[in-house]
Amino acid sequence: MAAAATETAQFSGQRDTTAARILRALAKTPLQILLAAIGLLWLVPTIGLFITSILPQSSVTSLGWWKIFAHPSLATFSNYSHLFHNAGLTGALKTTAYISVGNTLIVVIVGALAGYAFAWLEFPGRDWLFIGVVGLLVVPLQMALIPMFRLYNTLGIGGTTLSVVLFHAAFGLPFAIFLLRNFFVGIPKDILESARIDGANELWIFLRLILPLGLPAIASVAIFQFLWTWNDLIVSLTFSVTPITVWIFDQLRQFSSSIDVIAPASFISLIVPLAVFFAFQRYFVQGLLAGSVK
Repeated sequence: MAAAATETAQFSGQRDTTAARILRALAKTPLQILLAAIGLLWLVPTIGLFITSILPQSSVTSLGWWKIFAHPSLATFSNYSHLFHNAGLTGALKTTAYISVGNTLIVVIVGALAGYAFAWLEFPGRDWLFIGVVGLLVVPLQMALIPMFRLYNTLGIGGTTLSVVLFHAAFGLPFAIFLLRNFFVGIPKDILESARIDGANELWIFLRLILPLGLPAIASVAIFQFLWTWNDLIVSLTFSVTPITVWIFDQLRQFSSSIDVIAPASFISLIVPLAVFFAFQRYFVQGLLAGSVK
């Protein structure tokens, strides 16, 4: 009798658990459907851009990109083939890569060193300097364009890729230092003290302890900076440099006659940061939460 009662109770508990799971799933279904619908609507422009990029110009202007679902034979990748033989686009892609990778490296290296110094090194005026760094976060980028343009022309680097790299690095450093400093402060102090007792110097501690432990925050800073500068238009226009955004902007002056060039170039410009985001998306949340919970 006791054994039977136990089996009945276990079966009832299992049945209740299964029923509860079904009810929870049904309760979440409307929200999941809503989120899926929003996601699909968000993807419509991207899907439309891709389809437009693989259609002949005549089909785009006369039919519209959605007609490909009724006539799949219209699709062709000849636009991409012609585009990659375009010296203007390949040069713009190289310039964009130099700018994005170059300033990202500067921001990550200098930001990590400064963040470690503000977090764990004692020096005169440290707190006031950090307040100054925080204050620089609110300085709008646009107000520095003309003064920096004149300064770069005086120094003889105006209109060069280096000028854009330095400008983006200067405006990216305050955020990087702020984020990394807050993350490094959360590292247990005992680990650093143990390393110092064992005779490790500050450089060894930074390279062997801080960098590995701070990798999520460092990676998130690098991703943010890369995405911001890859999509830049106004700075490059001001400094007369031609990355892919400026190159596409120049093609827009003849939009009706160059849609077969603009669409694939725009999709290429879109797919690179999108691939970076999906490859390292887990670092975005970790980077945003860096230093917020102790």
